[in-house]
Amino acid sequence: MKYKIVTIVGARPQFVKAAALSRAIKKFSSIEEVLIHTGQHFDENMSNVFFEEMEIPSPNYQLQISGLNHGAMTGRMMEEIESIVLEEKPHAMLVYGDTNSTLAGALVASKLHIPVIHVEAGLRSFNMEMPEEINRIITDRISSLLLCPTEQAIINLNREGFETMPITIKLVGDIMEDAARYYKKQSKQKSYILRKYSLTPDKFVLFTLHRAENTNNSVRMAEIIKGITEVATECKVVWPVHPRMKNQLASMNLHDNILIIDPVGYFDMIELIGQSKLVMTDSGGLQKEAYFFNKFCVTIRDQTEWVELVYHGFNALVGADSNRIFDAFRNFDGKKLNKFVQLYGNGTASLVMVKAIEIFLESKN
Repeated sequence: MKYKIVTIVGARPQFVKAAALSRAIKKFSSIEEVLIHTGQHFDENMSNVFFEEMEIPSPNYQLQISGLNHGAMTGRMMEEIESIVLEEKPHAMLVYGDTNSTLAGALVASKLHIPVIHVEAGLRSFNMEMPEEINRIITDRISSLLLCPTEQAIINLNREGFETMPITIKLVGDIMEDAARYYKKQSKQKSYILRKYSLTPDKFVLFTLHRAENTNNSVRMAEIIKGITEVATECKVVWPVHPRMKNQLASMNLHDNILIIDPVGYFDMIELIGQSKLVMTDSGGLQKEAYFFNKFCVTIRDQTEWVELVYHGFNALVGADSNRIFDAFRNFDGKKLNKFVQLYGNGTASLVMVKAIEIFLESKN
């Protein structure tokens, strides 16, 4: 029997994950995949360029829903996704991560009694003020197949009672490591980012900031800028700026050694990570990508889903404290990351996932 799944993507981390899994689905299974791009990330450098650079098939549906408040965005997505699902009649819905797109797809499928497959299930920051935490908890609870990247994710689910529920839980490894390994070889040929900005390898810090808990809080934002400014007194800071941050930064008197650049494509981001001194970010995905490319990471959040990185000393969790930001930079500066433990599988997560999805679909039909 040939199965059909509908896959929802909408934000940068999901494009990266879909690049690896969609390729494996096409190559190693007979599953028909229908791709819906919600449009949650609408900027050219944060959406279309990923599909072009990473050879992801063009989405079957482009919804172009963005720039709304959480409730309105999720509601609009649900309305559009529901009409597509009713027409396509898939055997399952596949969603990634913890965005509004994730939740919208999962809610639509569950209400239509279509099984939900959640990639990157079981992650917890234990901060219910984060919209991502709410999205991932609800998505896990209404899913039928939970594909977990780490043992800690399974521990989290078991603590919440998932082991007693009629839900299939699988440890599969991290799909982002598959993508990182696959595209690393191409980035040196396809990226000119260092030349474009006259950057010297291992002489700059890569910094990103986008989470509302930081950018919408003037007190936290001031502390973060203060900390990054201190770092800039000792090392160039390269900051790809999220589109909604540009106006906010225009009124700030930033240090001359902080280089503001436009959002970058995946190959440029790989080069920036791999050639940086270290990474400073509030991004979940970038914490892991730093590890994949043997870079320490300073995480500008109060909690992280990737607790194993902190536990093993690869990641410093500093909140929005300028002193801790600078101290973490000083602590990691000049050190080499030694991977004495493999935390996220061995780059074969996509193959494990495809097999798990096939077995699951067969069990449901």
